Amino acid sequence: MALPYFLFAFLLTIPGAIVSTPTSPKQVDDKDLIHIALNLEFLETEFFLNGALGKGLDSIAPQLAEGGPPPVGAKKANLDFLTKNIIEEFGYQEVGHLRAIISTVGGFPRPQLDLSPQNFAKIFDQVAGYKLVPPFDPYFNTMNYLLASYAIPYVGLVGYVGTIPNLVNSTSRRLVAGLLGVESGQDAVIRALLYQRANEKVFPYHITVSDFTNRISNLRNRLGMTGNKDEGLIVPRELGAENRTQSNILSADANSLSYSRTPPEIFRIVYGTGSENKPGGFFPNGANGRIAKEFLAAI
Repeated sequence: MALPYFLFAFLLTIPGAIVSTPTSPKQVDDKDLIHIALNLEFLETEFFLNGALGKGLDSIAPQLAEGGPPPVGAKKANLDFLTKNIIEEFGYQEVGHLRAIISTVGGFPRPQLDLSPQNFAKIFDQVAGYKLVPPFDPYFNTMNYLLASYAIPYVGLVGYVGTIPNLVNSTSRRLVAGLLGVESGQDAVIRALLYQRANEKVFPYHITVSDFTNRISNLRNRLGMTGNKDEGLIVPRELGAENRTQSNILSADANSLSYSRTPPEIFRIVYGTGSENKPGGFFPNGANGRIAKEFLAAI
């Protein structure tokens, strides 16, 4: 009999926990946990490189993809000069992240990713709560691309925060701490760029930038199914730093510490289905790695 998955999810948070599956006892180790993040690093690499350059990992470091399929629908975005330079740098940073993870714990083939305008349109319809007309296109202009970027790196950031306490090996902890530092910086830059235009309406939707960020964060909270771990750029004062600000350039808890998420929460969000057992969203065939595959096998 398979272990109930609410219990499986709990055990994933315990260092060295033994997880019983239908075939044999299996140990959740550092490699398994870091491989969850590897999926997200592939996602960010392809989105940033393609957005800035119109070409992805296969043109920069194809060996890191290990023969995995190229992303669907990724293309160059219509970015202003400053944003293009920032996103290009982020893309190269993500290549380094892939190399660091693979050289430390090993890798797997790049999962199938859906970075098409059609997929983002579906996601932003969920964000808005109704069908946007025209459909949201992340590659249309700088503002759209930054909003789409807001939807991606933060998930990896809170995943790393949740992973570090459960890693056993010091090499693994150093790796993930280093990854977290840069992911946090990327998220902060994206949020700061958007905050500068927080009160502007995003053409042609008549929704302000800050409202879009709040709606994206609310969607991730609903999909994650564990309460508030995500906040937009402008919040009620009771959610601001020391209950004194409505600005929320960095999303953090009551003690201004980063929120954390578990593996099931991460999959629920990036699949866009609210279920770690049902693929979709950015990963139409599901993520790779042992933990992801075991969740998918429970469908």
